[in-house]
Amino acid sequence: QVQLVESGGGLVQAGGSLRLSCAASGRTFSSYGMGWFRQAPGKEREFVAGISWNGGRIYYADSVKGRFTISRDNAKNTVYLQMNSLKPEDTAVYYCATHVASGSYYYTGAYDYWGQGTQVTVSS
Repeated sequence: QVQLVESGGGLVQAGGSLRLSCAASGRTFSSYGMGWFRQAPGKEREFVAGISWNGGRIYYADSVKGRFTISRDNAKNTVYLQMNSLKPEDTAVYYCATHVASGSYYYTGAYDYWGQGTQVTVSS
């Protein structure tokens, strides 16, 4: 069993920044990849960023490339999402999840445990 707790969400003006954190417990953190997803009201959950177990492979959705940075600290069992140049369309609940070894990072089906989510609201 894995527990994931996101934090760092909030209200920010367009052009601002936030850093999300996801603290993991219950399994050896350094043994699996991690991903960030988001879900806006009335929309499907969508991939934002993913990172392999050692940070050697990183993936981003086209909509966030150049603005968001995913990273991890295996000593702290934590994955981060630095979000810069935020836009109103980034408004959503953001979730972190643990990636299963055989799946693509881009699809929700490749993840087995999910956090409860943290709200990010970007005002125009």
